[in-house]
Amino acid sequence: MTTSSLPLLDALGQAHAPAPGARIVSLVPSITELLCDLGLASRLVGRTGFCIHPRETLAAIPKVGGTKDVNIDKIRKLAPTHVIVNIDENEKPTADKLAEFVPHVVVTHPLVPQDNLALARLMGGIFGAEDKAEAWCAAFERELAQVRSMPPGPPRTVLYCIWQDPWMSASKDTYIAAMLAELGWRIPELGEARYPRFEWSQALVDQLDAVLLSTEPYRFTEAHADALEKQIGIPVLLVDGEMMSWYGSRALAGVRYLRELRGMLDGERTP
Repeated sequence: MTTSSLPLLDALGQAHAPAPGARIVSLVPSITELLCDLGLASRLVGRTGFCIHPRETLAAIPKVGGTKDVNIDKIRKLAPTHVIVNIDENEKPTADKLAEFVPHVVVTHPLVPQDNLALARLMGGIFGAEDKAEAWCAAFERELAQVRSMPPGPPRTVLYCIWQDPWMSASKDTYIAAMLAELGWRIPELGEARYPRFEWSQALVDQLDAVLLSTEPYRFTEAHADALEKQIGIPVLLVDGEMMSWYGSRALAGVRYLRELRGMLDGERTP
């Protein structure tokens, strides 16, 4: 079976037919970027305010709210044939409302870096960009193979922080944790939530080899990292949140970034 003959199934197992003339609203910033990189920007009729890459290309495309606070009426007026949503980033009630008037709601949910291959092929297959999607997949597979061919480093336990006041982390079941697992790093158990709240304690710090402060969704800075490192006495690194958590186009650079991240920790914060 060739790639072009594979069924176009989204994360819910819903089948989608090729629709090269689609009118697309993307509610997933990372996938908006992927669509543009696949040459599909002209098919986009709406995006969220968080869809910022590539900036110049997206400037003329109407915003329809955020990923959580979607403006349903604006989307209705844009008359899309397809809306792209993500299980983690968008609310299910929003997707249900959209399904009442949008012919095709494409649900995505990459869980591990390898899932970006199916995501790119799904977007390329539905919207008529199969060749560009296959080229992207080949590049992604090369980068992932380079990470996996690295000599194994020491196993590490790292706390990946996405927010403060309250402090919040990513759990072991997230895409972020799967990215870190490519380096042989693990995330500590902090509860059943996908993005659990936690309190600092010596018992927690004693489990850790390092803390990673993400530049998104909270805008952690080097000043935060320096202050926390002095407070807890173990390495604290500022990491690029887009590289660690975005799917699609940014995931290609993200896998490459993993090699830099390991060097940052192994080399005491020197890339």
